[in-house]
Amino acid sequence: MRFGYFYGTDGERFRFYMMPRALVENPIFNSLSAEAKILYALLLDRMQLSVQNQWRDEEDRQVHSDQLRCSACTL
Repeated sequence: MRFGYFYGTDGERFRFYMMPRALVENPIFNSLSAEAKILYALLLDRMQLSVQNQWRDEEDRQVHSDQLRCSACTL
């Protein structure tokens, strides 16, 4: 696969995950691995999708480990 430069609004074609700045900037989170911070961003994205589609369990949450490509033990 070849990746070229982005011009103008080309970057808007892609989806992005949001990560709270606090996970990077606040020293309290320094002990977390980069993988843990990325997993948090993925879970936050799944939560927003669940809210958007009104998918809720009895505790008002919904996350599917198969969609994150990791085992339930990892979560």
